[in-house]
Amino acid sequence: MNQDVKTTIREFIVENFLFGDTSVVFDDDDSLMENGILDSTGILELVAFLEKEYGIRIANEEILPENMDTLNNLHRFLEKKMKLEQAS
Repeated sequence: MNQDVKTTIREFIVENFLFGDTSVVFDDDDSLMENGILDSTGILELVAFLEKEYGIRIANEEILPENMDTLNNLHRFLEKKMKLEQAS
């Protein structure tokens, strides 16, 4: 799941928020909001994508920078979320 999730999310971000511009480089720990890649509306679009792509539900109170602001944060959040949903 590791790189595949990050790759899928990165491709979604590049396609939908950078309009396919692959010259914009961001690392797995770069803040997507501080670097102007995502804004609050973009976060909501990303949440909708994640819910559809991974079959999960993300509560409003989970939409926090520590869960959503970097690729690594997103990966950790999704990993925990999917484990919790599988257990229930």
